[in-house]
Amino acid sequence: MELATESAPAAEATQTVIEARALVREYGPVVAVDGIDLALGEGEFLAIFGPNGAGKSSLLGMLGGALRPTSGEVRIRGVPLDFSAGAWRRRVGVLSHKGFLYAHLTAEENLRFYGRLFGLKDLDSRIPERLARVGLTNRARFEVRQLSHGMRQRLSLARALLHDPDVVLLDEPFTGLDPSAASVLRDVLRELRDGYRTVVMVTHNLSEGLALATRVTIQVEGRLAWEGPTTSLEREGFEGFYHKVVEGRT
Repeated sequence: MELATESAPAAEATQTVIEARALVREYGPVVAVDGIDLALGEGEFLAIFGPNGAGKSSLLGMLGGALRPTSGEVRIRGVPLDFSAGAWRRRVGVLSHKGFLYAHLTAEENLRFYGRLFGLKDLDSRIPERLARVGLTNRARFEVRQLSHGMRQRLSLARALLHDPDVVLLDEPFTGLDPSAASVLRDVLRELRDGYRTVVMVTHNLSEGLALATRVTIQVEGRLAWEGPTTSLEREGFEGFYHKVVEGRT
């Protein structure tokens, strides 16, 4: 199977939205991310595959500002990410395992809390719209502790999108979802991609990643071992190719 290794041309055709330059993240003697360069334009959806311990979540954490790089930098629309300032947070939405939800607040109260943090003025209209978008209108006044895992994940997605970020970062968003919740998530992610949002998703789910992404990368031992557009992939043979890359046999 022949697979192109060049980057997708879309990044050159549109403004670069998020860029990583020589990113390194060390945990003592362990180098989790080892000199990664990356640039994504408007409407690009990058799926990051890789084995456990490859540094995928650390990369995502640095792209979203949750982790400081040991060296290198992240730029959003050309502006270096500044940890001392908060304005850049309006440009990024993050969906991770933690969810960042308050169990004793209702779904609506959680979104209102985050909306106020972002300084949003139209919450009375924005919150119902976001809840409807993820299929939780009838759960608006349920406390988070009363919601199923799939509902919490959908509410976390609504939180991540509440402020209309330029960049959406997702860490294993399909884990533990039932088919209904996975379908809702899939539809929202397609809307983001088709609406020219920039999305980065870390996942072990090869089929979901390939179905949604415009670009794919395989991260191994802190480095991007392979990267290319999904249009270059023979999807039926990708799983075998993925294992060859991970095992270093390409």
